[in-house]
Amino acid sequence: MRISVSSDMDEPVARLLLDELRGRGHDVRPHGALRPGADAQWAACSEAAAREVADGTADQAVVCCWTGTGASIAANKVPGVRAALCTDAVTADGARRWNDANVLALSLRLTSEPLLKEILDAWFAAEPSDHPEDRRNMARVGRLDAVRSDS
Repeated sequence: MRISVSSDMDEPVARLLLDELRGRGHDVRPHGALRPGADAQWAACSEAAAREVADGTADQAVVCCWTGTGASIAANKVPGVRAALCTDAVTADGARRWNDANVLALSLRLTSEPLLKEILDAWFAAEPSDHPEDRRNMARVGRLDAVRSDS
């Protein structure tokens, strides 16, 4: 899987994220502080990673900043992106299952090595739900993207 990864800071957990994703066999595309010469501001690098998901050059993305909040907000401004800030494995599972999230947002401050691995395990193991209510909700979110791009 092609995964875009952004971080506004070159923190140990961000480097671990790159290593962990590569170790799981993913093609990793770094942004921000993880790529020399790139714009490392959280809004810019999160947008860059999210745009790759939206345009299909990446299958998913992981965006990081100190709290994860700014990275998730910036990524969610890109039409077609459904970014979820996940601080635990249960939330990561639910984000994929019920929200069909395609961008994982992480806090550089809160995410330890064991927690990172648990979140990634849950994220990659979960599949989007086929339940009719969940599909209706996701269709509604898709219509919100269409309204936003028309304005």
